[in-house]
This record gives sequence, structure tokens and C-alpha cells, in this order.
Amino acid sequence: MEVPEPKILTVAEMRAERDRLVAEGKDLVFTNGCFDILHRGHVTYLTFARNQGDALVVALNTDASVKSNKGDDRPINGEEDRAYVLGSLRAVDYIVYFSDKEPKEIITQILPQVLVKGSDWAHYVSGREVVEANGGRVVLADMVAGKSTTGTIERIIQVYGKGKHE
Repeated sequence: MEVPEPKILTVAEMRAERDRLVAEGKDLVFTNGCFDILHRGHVTYLTFARNQGDALVVALNTDASVKSNKGDDRPINGEEDRAYVLGSLRAVDYIVYFSDKEPKEIITQILPQVLVKGSDWAHYVSGREVVEANGGRVVLADMVAGKSTTGTIERIIQVYGKGKHE
């Protein structure tokens, strides 16, 4: 069975899709991130996010944005590969790329009814005021302990970085 191409939309296309969903009485859920090396924590998080409404849009950091946020060694996987993997998940309905350091501008343009962030961002949720001012809600998702991209990369370096598996 072939993996379907992800539903990648421009911001304008996503806004039109959001308007269609709202007209049908449905809630669009928004989240964002790098999603560089997909792991159990990501899948759990995205499933939780999708369950907060009727459709989930993931704003995916572009490669340049990931480098800016995470450093020159990231991303490990390019944006097209990350979008393809994300798009293969049942939880993800739409993907839009964004290149800003924070998602506030794209949230302002899309105006989702629900904004989901990981509980590790409880101190600051970019775009919270935009969503709440438009009658929406912000939901914090619990993180899966011990599951992170940084932890995965560190484990790979620990196992394969010592020349054992050349």
C-alpha cells in the first residue's frame, strides 16, 4: 500500500479550508513544530491534538527555520521528508510550511479554533492571545516521558558515534 502524499497547502489555501470547516460547524486544530525525527512522543502528541477538534493542521518549520531554532546540525531530515512522514499519519489532515521563529503570524492568518502545544510550553504559547481573542481555546498536551528528538539523536550518537558499527 502506497503512502499518500501529504496534504500540503499554502497559508491562503489553508485559510480557505478553515473557512469551509467553520461553515460546516467544524473546529480546526492547529499545532506546529519541527518534527525532525518522528518518534512515539510525536505520534502521541499529534493524535491528542487531532482529538481536540475535527481536523488538524500542522505548521511545519522549514529547514531554514529549524536551523535558526535548533542550530546548524539540524534538521536531520529535510522539510519534504518530514512533511511526507507527517502526512502519512491519520491524525494529520493538513500541513503548511512556516519559516518564522514563532508561529504567531501563521496562527493570525489561519485563525484556528483550537491551538495545541506541549505542556513544556506552558510558560509561553505563541499565538495564545490571537486564538483566545477569536473565541478559540488553547490546550496543553502532556509529554511522553523520555521521548524527544534530542534524546533520540543523543542515543544514536552514543551507539553509533563510537565506531562500533562502521
